[in-house]
Amino acid sequence: MKIAVTGGAGYIGSHTVKLLKENGHDILVIDNLYNGHIKAVPDDVTFAKCDIRETETVKEILSAFKPEAVIHFAAFIEVGESTRNPLSFYINNISGTLSLLSAMKESGINKIIFSSTAAVYGNPKKIPIPETETVKPINPYGQTKACVEKALADLSSYSDFRYVSLRYFNAAGADPSGLIGESHNPETHLIPLVLKTAKGEREKISIFGTDYPTPDGTCIRDYIHVNDLAKAHLLALEHLMDGGKSEVFNCGYGKGYSVKEIIETAKKVTGKAFKVIEDERRKGDPAVLVADPGKLKRLLNWKPEFDDLEFIIKTAWNWELNRRF
Repeated sequence: MKIAVTGGAGYIGSHTVKLLKENGHDILVIDNLYNGHIKAVPDDVTFAKCDIRETETVKEILSAFKPEAVIHFAAFIEVGESTRNPLSFYINNISGTLSLLSAMKESGINKIIFSSTAAVYGNPKKIPIPETETVKPINPYGQTKACVEKALADLSSYSDFRYVSLRYFNAAGADPSGLIGESHNPETHLIPLVLKTAKGEREKISIFGTDYPTPDGTCIRDYIHVNDLAKAHLLALEHLMDGGKSEVFNCGYGKGYSVKEIIETAKKVTGKAFKVIEDERRKGDPAVLVADPGKLKRLLNWKPEFDDLEFIIKTAWNWELNRRF
């Protein structure tokens, strides 16, 4: 199939593009390279440098390539930054997606897989979190994703448009090949920050809050290997192409690790000691986010292959030691 991937030069996008190529699909990557890296895009993939808010340009690109579906990754993702500069998140994440949807409609494309987030749940009452949990974001990032999900649901209800929204928990790790991995500037995710500290690129790692209602007082998150997350996109694509209805799925393993557990596992994997300091809580951080991935397993037959924290951190460490970009 021909598939367009927005944000395909980014972290999760590039791993998904790699998997799609391995499964014989013809890929168009649309990316403005604000957070993406051209080196993450395979040489045999069609690439268009473009911002998705440029509706007419995106329409021309889609009309020329004629994809059967779109996988949409392009968005701002830093929770902390969203609390400092919410307007930029609303403009980029919501306006950008509406622009993309307009271009898709004018190009005759009615299928999309949307990169959503567990942040739409805010402070959930039920753990592990089912997809039926109330959507109540507590930060602007989560709010922008929830707004897009509502727009997609309305489109699906009142037209022939169909979508799958994948609510990511914490993507982590890197492709075992070492050719692609996580590379943000600035980096905000815990595992790469811990590994950069172990590598000596950072003086210390900070724990933001040690008084949460968790066993060790630090936040707990469900970490999913990026390749298992990419597989969920492939299965979601197949679901839509087989005539499946619009759906929302959690993407996680159904268990969580605390910040302190991540740090101790990183010390074990790297064999490095490094400085750890305790700091104040950050705004917008829920205490616990752990997925109930049962629906993804049942309906799409998703079977995770890399559900092992040490393996996740080992692949991320290998990437850190041998970075290409």
